[in-house]
Amino acid sequence: MMTSKKKLEIELSEAFIKFQRDLIGRGPQEAKTYIVEDMIILRFKGVLTTEEKHLVTHNTGKSLVKKMRQVLREMYSKDYEEIIERHTGCKVLSSHSDTSTNTGERIEVFVMDRNINKLFEETNKHNLQ
Repeated sequence: MMTSKKKLEIELSEAFIKFQRDLIGRGPQEAKTYIVEDMIILRFKGVLTTEEKHLVTHNTGKSLVKKMRQVLREMYSKDYEEIIERHTGCKVLSSHSDTSTNTGERIEVFVMDRNINKLFEETNKHNLQ
């Protein structure tokens, strides 16, 4: 387990950016991770490629980009979950994702098998004693 919640959030953001760059040749312009009780929430800004930005100006293109992103997410969901599990030492119970074709943002939510916030609180209490 990481010693600092902030450090873990930064490491997760960096790991996801690296994975996406390796996978599709580019990552999001910005990534931010939030640990909230038993959830890990990642928010990515600037995820659409130049081609996707052109496609989403048309209704058929919007649904095409959404569907393509859903298929890619399904293909790599195990990889995403492994990144989370490797960095937290906890098990992912479920994960959810959505991409906004309006804002070019993507959200990833991972529901964990325990309250990660409490783990940090317990570790900090133990370290203070």
